[in-house]
Amino acid sequence: MIDLNRLAGFHLVATQGGYARAARAADYPITQPALHQQVKKLEAEVGMQLLERVGKDQMRPTAAGAHLLSLVGPFLRDLPAVVRALRTGEFDGTLSIQAESLLIRQLLPPWLLALRRRRPHVRLELQELIHVDVAPLRNGRADVLVAYLPEVPDDIATQPVAIVHACLVVPRELAGQRRRPPRLQELTDVPFLAYQAGTRAHALQMQALAGAGFSPTQVINLDTADTMLGYVESGLGWSLVPSLEADGPRGRRLAAYPWGNPRVTFPVVMAWRRHAPENPMLDALIACAPKPGAS
Repeated sequence: MIDLNRLAGFHLVATQGGYARAARAADYPITQPALHQQVKKLEAEVGMQLLERVGKDQMRPTAAGAHLLSLVGPFLRDLPAVVRALRTGEFDGTLSIQAESLLIRQLLPPWLLALRRRRPHVRLELQELIHVDVAPLRNGRADVLVAYLPEVPDDIATQPVAIVHACLVVPRELAGQRRRPPRLQELTDVPFLAYQAGTRAHALQMQALAGAGFSPTQVINLDTADTMLGYVESGLGWSLVPSLEADGPRGRRLAAYPWGNPRVTFPVVMAWRRHAPENPMLDALIACAPKPGAS
Protein backbone atom coordinates (compact mmCIF):
# COMPACT_ATOMS: atom_id res chain seq x y z
CA MET A 1 0.00 0.00 0.00
CA ILE A 2 1.42 3.38 -1.02
CA ASP A 3 2.01 5.81 1.84
CA LEU A 4 -0.38 8.79 1.67
CA ASN A 5 2.28 11.20 2.96
CA ARG A 6 4.57 10.25 0.05
CA LEU A 7 1.75 10.85 -2.41
CA ALA A 8 1.07 14.24 -0.82
CA GLY A 9 4.78 15.14 -1.02
CA PHE A 10 4.99 14.11 -4.67
CA HIS A 11 1.82 16.08 -5.49
CA LEU A 12 3.19 19.18 -3.75
CA VAL A 13 6.53 19.10 -5.62
CA ALA A 14 4.86 18.30 -8.97
CA THR A 15 2.30 21.11 -8.72
CA GLN A 16 4.76 23.68 -7.30
CA GLY A 17 7.42 22.80 -9.87
CA GLY A 18 10.31 22.28 -7.46
CA TYR A 19 11.40 21.25 -3.98
CA ALA A 20 12.15 24.73 -2.61
CA ARG A 21 8.80 26.15 -3.71
CA ALA A 22 7.02 23.03 -2.43
CA ALA A 23 8.61 23.38 1.03
CA ARG A 24 7.55 27.05 1.21
CA ALA A 25 3.99 26.29 -0.01
CA ALA A 26 3.37 23.39 2.35
CA ASP A 27 0.76 24.05 5.05
CA TYR A 28 2.80 21.91 7.47
CA PRO A 29 6.49 22.14 8.47
CA ILE A 30 8.68 20.16 6.03
CA THR A 31 12.15 20.62 4.54
CA GLN A 32 13.41 20.16 0.97
CA PRO A 33 15.44 17.06 1.90
CA ALA A 34 12.37 15.52 3.55
CA LEU A 35 10.30 16.13 0.41
CA HIS A 36 13.09 14.67 -1.71
CA GLN A 37 13.11 11.53 0.44
CA GLN A 38 9.32 11.17 0.15
CA VAL A 39 9.50 11.32 -3.64
CA LYS A 40 12.42 8.90 -3.83
CA LYS A 41 10.66 6.37 -1.58
CA LEU A 42 7.49 6.71 -3.65
CA GLU A 43 9.45 6.10 -6.86
CA ALA A 44 10.96 3.00 -5.24
CA GLU A 45 7.47 1.77 -4.32
CA VAL A 46 6.07 2.12 -7.83
CA GLY A 47 9.32 1.20 -9.60
CA MET A 48 9.25 4.23 -11.92
CA GLN A 49 10.80 7.70 -12.05
CA LEU A 50 8.03 10.19 -11.35
CA LEU A 51 9.83 13.57 -11.51
CA GLU A 52 12.66 14.87 -13.71
CA ARG A 53 14.82 17.96 -13.26
CA VAL A 54 14.44 20.50 -16.08
CA GLY A 55 16.33 23.44 -14.51
CA LYS A 56 17.69 24.82 -11.28
CA ASP A 57 15.13 23.81 -8.66
CA GLN A 58 12.66 23.05 -11.45
CA MET A 59 10.98 19.68 -11.56
CA ARG A 60 8.26 18.30 -13.80
CA PRO A 61 6.39 15.01 -13.86
CA THR A 62 7.58 12.24 -16.14
CA ALA A 63 4.98 10.40 -18.23
CA ALA A 64 4.48 7.98 -15.32
CA GLY A 65 4.37 10.90 -12.87
CA ALA A 66 1.75 12.72 -14.94
CA HIS A 67 -0.41 9.61 -15.02
CA LEU A 68 -0.18 9.24 -11.24
CA LEU A 69 -0.80 12.96 -10.77
CA SER A 70 -4.06 12.74 -12.75
CA LEU A 71 -5.38 10.37 -10.08
CA VAL A 72 -3.79 11.86 -6.99
CA GLY A 73 -4.54 15.50 -7.85
CA PRO A 74 -8.35 15.42 -7.61
CA PHE A 75 -8.17 13.17 -4.53
CA LEU A 76 -5.86 15.48 -2.58
CA ARG A 77 -7.72 18.56 -3.83
CA ASP A 78 -11.09 17.28 -2.60
CA LEU A 79 -9.90 15.49 0.54
CA PRO A 80 -10.04 18.56 2.87
CA ALA A 81 -13.63 19.28 1.84
CA VAL A 82 -14.59 15.62 2.38
CA VAL A 83 -13.01 15.64 5.84
CA ARG A 84 -14.86 18.85 6.74
CA ALA A 85 -18.14 17.26 5.58
CA LEU A 86 -17.47 14.18 7.70
CA ARG A 87 -16.70 16.25 10.78
CA THR A 88 -19.81 18.44 10.39
CA GLY A 89 -22.16 15.69 9.17
CA GLU A 90 -22.86 17.62 5.96
CA PHE A 91 -22.73 14.66 3.61
CA ASP A 92 -25.35 12.49 1.97
CA GLY A 93 -25.69 8.75 1.55
CA THR A 94 -28.17 5.89 1.44
CA LEU A 95 -30.96 5.32 3.94
CA SER A 96 -32.74 1.96 3.93
CA ILE A 97 -36.31 1.95 5.32
CA GLN A 98 -38.63 -1.02 5.83
CA ALA A 99 -42.35 -0.45 6.43
CA GLU A 100 -45.72 -2.04 5.73
CA SER A 101 -47.34 -1.05 2.42
CA LEU A 102 -50.04 0.96 4.20
CA LEU A 103 -47.40 3.12 5.89
CA ILE A 104 -45.31 3.43 2.72
CA ARG A 105 -48.36 4.73 0.88
CA GLN A 106 -49.91 6.97 3.54
CA LEU A 107 -47.36 7.90 6.23
CA LEU A 108 -44.01 8.05 4.48
CA PRO A 109 -44.60 10.39 1.47
CA PRO A 110 -44.83 13.73 3.36
CA TRP A 111 -42.20 12.54 5.81
CA LEU A 112 -39.72 11.70 3.06
CA LEU A 113 -40.46 14.97 1.26
CA ALA A 114 -39.47 16.78 4.45
CA LEU A 115 -36.30 14.67 4.55
CA ARG A 116 -35.50 15.59 0.94
CA ARG A 117 -35.71 19.27 1.84
CA ARG A 118 -33.08 18.69 4.51
CA ARG A 119 -30.99 16.23 2.50
CA PRO A 120 -31.69 16.81 -1.23
CA HIS A 121 -29.22 14.14 -2.39
CA VAL A 122 -30.07 11.35 0.05
CA ARG A 123 -30.65 8.00 -1.67
CA LEU A 124 -33.68 6.18 -0.29
CA GLU A 125 -34.29 2.45 -0.36
CA LEU A 126 -37.87 1.47 0.58
CA GLN A 127 -38.77 -2.14 1.21
CA GLU A 128 -42.28 -3.41 1.87
CA LEU A 129 -42.49 -5.17 5.21
CA ILE A 130 -44.49 -8.40 5.46
CA HIS A 131 -43.19 -9.81 8.74
CA VAL A 132 -42.16 -7.34 11.46
CA ASP A 133 -38.67 -8.27 12.62
CA VAL A 134 -35.83 -6.17 14.07
CA ALA A 135 -33.19 -8.56 12.67
CA PRO A 136 -32.58 -6.35 9.57
CA LEU A 137 -31.66 -3.47 11.90
CA ARG A 138 -29.17 -5.63 13.73
CA ASN A 139 -27.48 -7.08 10.63
CA GLY A 140 -27.40 -3.78 8.73
CA ARG A 141 -29.86 -4.68 5.95
CA ALA A 142 -32.08 -1.80 7.12
CA ASP A 143 -31.39 1.49 8.86
CA VAL A 144 -34.98 2.15 9.92
CA LEU A 145 -38.06 0.06 10.62
CA VAL A 146 -41.50 1.74 10.67
CA ALA A 147 -44.03 -0.55 12.32
CA TYR A 148 -46.02 -1.49 15.40
CA LEU A 149 -43.63 -3.11 17.88
CA PRO A 150 -45.41 -4.49 20.96
CA GLU A 151 -42.05 -5.33 22.51
CA VAL A 152 -38.89 -3.29 21.99
CA PRO A 153 -35.53 -4.99 22.66
CA ASP A 154 -32.93 -3.09 24.69
CA ASP A 155 -30.64 -2.66 21.69
CA ILE A 156 -33.34 -0.93 19.61
CA ALA A 157 -34.27 2.75 19.95
CA THR A 158 -37.72 3.99 18.94
CA GLN A 159 -39.69 7.17 18.39
CA PRO A 160 -43.52 7.31 18.02
CA VAL A 161 -44.62 8.53 14.57
CA ALA A 162 -48.30 7.60 14.21
CA ILE A 163 -51.37 6.01 15.75
CA VAL A 164 -53.06 3.19 13.84
CA HIS A 165 -56.77 2.60 14.41
CA ALA A 166 -58.39 -0.81 14.11
CA CYS A 167 -61.32 -0.76 11.67
CA LEU A 168 -63.96 -3.14 10.37
CA VAL A 169 -64.22 -2.92 6.58
CA VAL A 170 -67.00 -4.51 4.50
CA PRO A 171 -68.11 -4.22 0.86
CA ARG A 172 -70.41 -1.24 0.33
CA GLU A 173 -73.30 -3.43 -0.78
CA LEU A 174 -73.25 -5.26 2.57
CA ALA A 175 -73.28 -2.01 4.52
CA GLY A 176 -76.21 -0.41 2.74
CA GLN A 177 -77.12 2.99 4.16
CA ARG A 178 -76.64 2.05 7.82
CA ARG A 179 -74.33 4.11 9.97
CA ARG A 180 -73.70 1.35 12.46
CA PRO A 181 -71.53 -1.63 11.52
CA PRO A 182 -73.22 -4.89 10.57
CA ARG A 183 -73.31 -7.60 13.21
CA LEU A 184 -70.56 -10.14 12.66
CA GLN A 185 -73.13 -12.92 12.45
CA GLU A 186 -74.45 -11.22 9.30
CA LEU A 187 -71.03 -11.80 7.70
CA THR A 188 -70.87 -15.54 8.36
CA ASP A 189 -71.27 -16.46 4.68
CA VAL A 190 -68.70 -13.89 3.51
CA PRO A 191 -64.98 -14.81 3.60
CA PHE A 192 -62.88 -13.14 6.25
CA LEU A 193 -59.68 -11.59 4.85
CA ALA A 194 -56.83 -12.37 7.22
CA TYR A 195 -53.09 -11.79 7.32
CA GLN A 196 -50.89 -14.80 6.77
CA ALA A 197 -51.14 -17.39 9.55
CA GLY A 198 -48.25 -17.23 11.98
CA THR A 199 -47.83 -13.45 11.78
CA ARG A 200 -48.45 -11.09 14.68
CA ALA A 201 -51.04 -9.21 12.63
CA HIS A 202 -52.98 -12.45 12.02
CA ALA A 203 -52.90 -13.25 15.74
CA LEU A 204 -54.27 -9.80 16.57
CA GLN A 205 -57.12 -10.23 14.08
CA MET A 206 -58.08 -13.64 15.46
CA GLN A 207 -57.84 -12.36 19.03
CA ALA A 208 -60.18 -9.48 18.20
CA LEU A 209 -62.74 -11.79 16.59
CA ALA A 210 -62.56 -14.24 19.48
CA GLY A 211 -63.12 -11.38 21.91
CA ALA A 212 -66.29 -10.55 19.99
CA GLY A 213 -67.41 -14.18 20.22
CA PHE A 214 -67.09 -14.82 16.49
CA SER A 215 -65.19 -17.44 14.52
CA PRO A 216 -65.12 -17.06 10.71
CA THR A 217 -66.08 -20.10 8.67
CA GLN A 218 -64.23 -18.95 5.54
CA VAL A 219 -60.79 -17.35 5.59
CA ILE A 220 -58.65 -15.96 2.78
CA ASN A 221 -55.04 -15.25 3.82
CA LEU A 222 -53.35 -12.21 2.28
CA ASP A 223 -50.08 -10.37 2.84
CA THR A 224 -50.93 -6.69 3.32
CA ALA A 225 -53.73 -4.35 4.40
CA ASP A 226 -53.71 -2.77 0.94
CA THR A 227 -54.41 -6.14 -0.65
CA MET A 228 -57.24 -6.75 1.80
CA LEU A 229 -58.82 -3.40 0.98
CA GLY A 230 -58.66 -4.28 -2.71
CA TYR A 231 -60.46 -7.55 -2.03
CA VAL A 232 -63.10 -5.76 0.07
CA GLU A 233 -63.76 -3.22 -2.69
CA SER A 234 -64.14 -6.11 -5.12
CA GLY A 235 -66.79 -7.66 -2.86
CA LEU A 236 -64.64 -10.70 -2.10
CA GLY A 237 -64.66 -10.47 1.69
CA TRP A 238 -64.49 -8.36 4.83
CA SER A 239 -61.73 -7.74 7.33
CA LEU A 240 -60.27 -5.98 10.33
CA VAL A 241 -57.51 -3.67 9.10
CA PRO A 242 -55.28 -0.90 10.45
CA SER A 243 -55.95 2.68 9.38
CA LEU A 244 -54.12 5.95 9.93
CA GLU A 245 -57.50 7.69 9.69
CA ALA A 246 -59.61 7.40 12.84
CA ASP A 247 -62.77 6.91 10.74
CA GLY A 248 -61.14 4.14 8.73
CA PRO A 249 -59.85 3.81 5.18
CA ARG A 250 -61.86 5.44 2.43
CA GLY A 251 -63.10 3.81 -0.73
CA ARG A 252 -66.03 4.19 -3.07
CA ARG A 253 -66.91 0.51 -2.81
CA LEU A 254 -66.24 -0.19 0.85
CA ALA A 255 -67.60 0.93 4.21
CA ALA A 256 -65.39 1.34 7.29
CA TYR A 257 -66.34 1.37 10.96
CA PRO A 258 -64.31 1.93 14.15
CA TRP A 259 -63.54 -1.33 15.96
CA GLY A 260 -63.66 -1.90 19.69
CA ASN A 261 -65.21 -0.28 22.72
CA PRO A 262 -63.06 1.38 23.88
CA ARG A 263 -61.49 2.03 20.50
CA VAL A 264 -58.57 -0.25 19.63
CA THR A 265 -55.42 1.60 18.58
CA PHE A 266 -51.77 0.68 18.08
CA PRO A 267 -48.72 2.99 18.25
CA VAL A 268 -46.48 3.02 15.18
CA VAL A 269 -42.82 3.78 15.80
CA MET A 270 -39.70 4.33 13.78
CA ALA A 271 -37.02 2.01 15.13
CA TRP A 272 -33.26 1.93 14.63
CA ARG A 273 -30.26 0.24 16.18
CA ARG A 274 -29.45 2.09 19.39
CA HIS A 275 -25.67 1.90 19.08
CA ALA A 276 -25.45 2.19 15.29
CA PRO A 277 -22.57 4.31 13.91
CA GLU A 278 -23.37 7.99 13.45
CA ASN A 279 -25.52 8.54 10.37
CA PRO A 280 -26.53 12.13 9.46
CA MET A 281 -29.30 10.82 7.15
CA LEU A 282 -30.85 8.92 10.05
CA ASP A 283 -30.55 12.00 12.27
CA ALA A 284 -32.36 14.06 9.62
CA LEU A 285 -35.12 11.44 9.30
CA ILE A 286 -35.62 11.50 13.07
CA ALA A 287 -35.68 15.30 13.13
CA CYS A 288 -38.50 15.56 10.58
CA ALA A 289 -40.53 12.57 11.80
CA PRO A 290 -44.30 13.17 12.10
CA LYS A 291 -45.89 13.60 15.52
CA PRO A 292 -48.63 11.09 16.41
CA GLY A 293 -52.04 12.74 16.26
CA ALA A 294 -50.73 15.87 14.51
CA SER A 295 -52.93 17.13 11.69
